[in-house]
Amino acid sequence: MEFSYNAMIPKKAVFLVADYKRKQNVAIVNYVRVYHKRRLLIMICAFLLILILLMGRLTYLMVFQADHFGVLAQEIQERERSIKAERGRIFDRNGVELASNKPVCTISVIYNQVKEPDKVIEILVRELELDREYVEKRVRKKSSREKIKSNVEKEIADKIRTYDLDGVMVDEDYKRFYPYSSLASKVIGFTGSDNQGIIGLEVAYDKKLQGQNGVIYTLTTAKGIEIKNVAERRQEPVPGNDLYTSLDVNIQEYAWQAAKKVREEKNAKNVKVIVLNPQNGEIYAMVNEPEFDANNPYTLIEQENTDKLTDKEKNDLLNTMWRNACISDTYEPGSTFKIITATAALEEGKVSLKDSFYCPGFKLVEDRTIRCHKTIGHGAESFKEGIMNSCNPVFMEIGERTGVNGMYKWFKNLGLTEKTGIDVPGEANSIMHKKENVGAVELATMSFGQSFQITPLQLIRAVSAVVNGGNLITPHFGVKIENRDKTKIKNLEYKVKKDALSKETSETMKMLLEAVVAEGGGNKAYIEGYSIGGKTATSEKLPRSSNKYISSFIGFAPADNPKILAILLIDEPEGIYYGGTIAAPVVRGIFENILPYVGIEQQYISKENEKPQ
Repeated sequence: MEFSYNAMIPKKAVFLVADYKRKQNVAIVNYVRVYHKRRLLIMICAFLLILILLMGRLTYLMVFQADHFGVLAQEIQERERSIKAERGRIFDRNGVELASNKPVCTISVIYNQVKEPDKVIEILVRELELDREYVEKRVRKKSSREKIKSNVEKEIADKIRTYDLDGVMVDEDYKRFYPYSSLASKVIGFTGSDNQGIIGLEVAYDKKLQGQNGVIYTLTTAKGIEIKNVAERRQEPVPGNDLYTSLDVNIQEYAWQAAKKVREEKNAKNVKVIVLNPQNGEIYAMVNEPEFDANNPYTLIEQENTDKLTDKEKNDLLNTMWRNACISDTYEPGSTFKIITATAALEEGKVSLKDSFYCPGFKLVEDRTIRCHKTIGHGAESFKEGIMNSCNPVFMEIGERTGVNGMYKWFKNLGLTEKTGIDVPGEANSIMHKKENVGAVELATMSFGQSFQITPLQLIRAVSAVVNGGNLITPHFGVKIENRDKTKIKNLEYKVKKDALSKETSETMKMLLEAVVAEGGGNKAYIEGYSIGGKTATSEKLPRSSNKYISSFIGFAPADNPKILAILLIDEPEGIYYGGTIAAPVVRGIFENILPYVGIEQQYISKENEKPQ
């Protein structure tokens, strides 16, 4: 008998199960429909959002960034060419140009614009007088721009323009020009091919003198070929600022002529001169004879067979030729330093005008016999006579009285242990014993200017303080800086150390140094009608056995209120080498020219006796 499970299930139960399955299927279908609707809605919303963002970005780029992308597009289509700015000029104190600019041009080529390279090479070789291999290498080089030659004279550049060569650019430029060639060349300096300062004032004030270059924008095709007959855009250059200095062309010329003459007469190695205003530190002249031609700074002077020199030898000689020895070279000052020793002793109260001394021609210091230049001795002397006679034993005595601490105190107070701060590069500092290493012998020799070294500039600065009432000035050249249209003017200021020494000592020293010229060893610097103070020196160079000397003189006028202070050094003169004999007359000649020039008038005073010769 067959058994049926379904037969046992009530019909109502079967209906309920079927209904449940139907409802379940309907629910599933509805869920799927809702899911797909939601997914579609999300996709539509996402699409609309992306569309809105894209439209917003497109609107931003097309409306708000239009100018920016226009500039970018223009930059792609434009080629830039620099317009050199004119470098600032340098003037003397009276507005005379010491450094100016000469219009020149730079010749260059653009490879993908050159249509006839052989013709371009031929013309550039001929007109610029260049090596053919050199020109061909650059014309055929695949670069955006290749410089052929700079500093081309305008007449030659104009001639090249007439050939109308495709791909050859002739751009405006400037070349530094020095109207006085070698005058003060080691002070003014010169510039390199890029018009940047190399030495002297040119490098010290380089940032002020440099201008702001301009630009020419030329439209090009996609291949970088310049489109002709299309207007160019230009950004005009801004000239550099002008520098006005304290240098005076006439005083520099007077000093240089005197230095050149004595150098030739004495066949000296070199001659140095500094002339300044001791009241404010303005330098009127600085001579380093021989000077070089600033318009041809790489041409060696007084040098034969330069073709045989190695590059190192030539560079060494050039650096020596450019060297401003007035500020970069140190030396033993000799007797001119007695001004400092006397000042220190007076300030320390270790000597007075009433003091008496005796010179037997030498002085024993420990185990050393140190002699006076007058070997038979000066005999009995006052302090004033000791300075007038430049007597070494007198100064060894007052140096001993002042002591190491006292001497070093005044070395520092008068700026001899530091650089002066002059506004040109290359300044050297003094070379001195450490104070703790100074014994009796060292102190004795230092008191008359030996066994240490200073620069001529350091000495003239210290003496300025001695004769100007006690103010330690900063020697300098720069006076003011102006832009080209004179709408901005900057007056330059320098440090002054007030009351570096007492006015009483200053007055005493001026009187004593005037006596040196009027009655003592500096009498060859005397000029009738002028009150002049000064001190001579003859210092033996190291090693002492070399028999080489530096003859010098430092002098100032008027003695009671100095407006001019000058120092002159003759390095290794032949024959007579005494400072009082050969250096003092040179300063006298300089003063005879410049004192009337600066307005210092002669005052004739009758005197009973002739000045000693």
